[in-house]
Amino acid sequence: MSDTRDKYALVGAGPMGLAAAKVLSEQGIAFQGFELHADVGGLWDIEGPRSTMYDSAHLISSKRMTEFADFPMRDEVAEYPSHRDLKRYFQDFARHFDLYRHYRFNAEVLRCTPLGASGDGWEITWRDPEGEHTEVFAGLLIANGTLSTPNMPAFKGDFAGELIHSSAYRSPSQFDGKRVLVIGAGNSGCDIAVDAIHHGISCDLSMRRGYYFVPKYVFGRPADTMGGAIKLPMPIKRVIDGTILKWFVGDPQKYGFPKPDYKLYESHPVVNSLVLYHAGHGDIRIRPDVDRFEGHTVHFKDGTQADYDLILAATGYKLDYPFIDNALLNWQGDAPHLYLNAMHPERDDLFVLGMVEASGLGWQGRHEQAEMVGRYIRGLREGSDAAKRLQAEKAAGFTRATGGMHYLKLARMAYYVDKATYRKAVGKWISALRGARA
Repeated sequence: MSDTRDKYALVGAGPMGLAAAKVLSEQGIAFQGFELHADVGGLWDIEGPRSTMYDSAHLISSKRMTEFADFPMRDEVAEYPSHRDLKRYFQDFARHFDLYRHYRFNAEVLRCTPLGASGDGWEITWRDPEGEHTEVFAGLLIANGTLSTPNMPAFKGDFAGELIHSSAYRSPSQFDGKRVLVIGAGNSGCDIAVDAIHHGISCDLSMRRGYYFVPKYVFGRPADTMGGAIKLPMPIKRVIDGTILKWFVGDPQKYGFPKPDYKLYESHPVVNSLVLYHAGHGDIRIRPDVDRFEGHTVHFKDGTQADYDLILAATGYKLDYPFIDNALLNWQGDAPHLYLNAMHPERDDLFVLGMVEASGLGWQGRHEQAEMVGRYIRGLREGSDAAKRLQAEKAAGFTRATGGMHYLKLARMAYYVDKATYRKAVGKWISALRGARA
């Protein structure tokens, strides 16, 4: 083992981990990467041990609005790439920026323990094919993703058929010859329901609340490319975008979908036109929330019931950093409370990367988060005034960068930010830290 006391430990080689590895390399910060899988790509590699991909999975945002700015996706890649395209993209990214050499693959991080106050180092324990190892590192950057630990609700009663979480779904053949109920109508739930329509005997979709549906194309262009260069006040934006949705989507309530009990943009919209198409053709039935199970019968909260062979719970994921004590992450409520979703208020040797969601943020927005952190670490080492100002600001108390939006009080929204507000704040610090060394 080489001496690691001057290196940072970086956990994860998915999109966020790779962005961080690139930035650290550019900033001259020594680090050692750890990746559980045998290759890069994170959850986008369906072969990964904790991947939650399924055969039909594609990006819900267009490639040009999602890619890294300095590494565009190939022209021949579809506007909405598949997970296979994205696995190749991240492999190409890692090769182009010479990141593979920084990682230990097939290495599972087991424990991360601080040796004292900020700056005293971290003891990192990991397991690989050669056994268990422990080394001391200067600091810790966590980038192991947010979508790998299933959020499986507790249901009343017992179901006699097959009950799985969407994380265990891989192929539409799992629905062959079965009466299917999908619980949860987020983006994955709607995608999977469309698969079940074509392969199962029948498919119902149980929804606890309504959603706003966004088509993938508007006027022949990817819908997420239609925003203007001028930032409109949210009330005006809601009116304009809501009108466009009515033109292209119509009224989902006439197909049985519940009406959303919140305003547009207060939760992530569903980017899927096919589920509405099939609901309009009677291929899928919309059901209310589940009350209880009884054998093969599911009782719904409106008093109706139906029989099923397979229930798939598309009920999302929980933030999970199993190798570190939650208290060390300043965990509050459903998520760590960190400055700009990344920086600990007190420690300057601990960062969480990628724990941020926003409509349209893309990987470039996450790359900017990594750049801010990388430049901050370097700025502290060089004693820059900008780094000292950032240090003081994050220690003085802060709120999440919501831009005044009232997001739904849900666990999956606990780290949601307003894209414009967030990128402006991060960009301000990048410019300040960059200028400090000009």
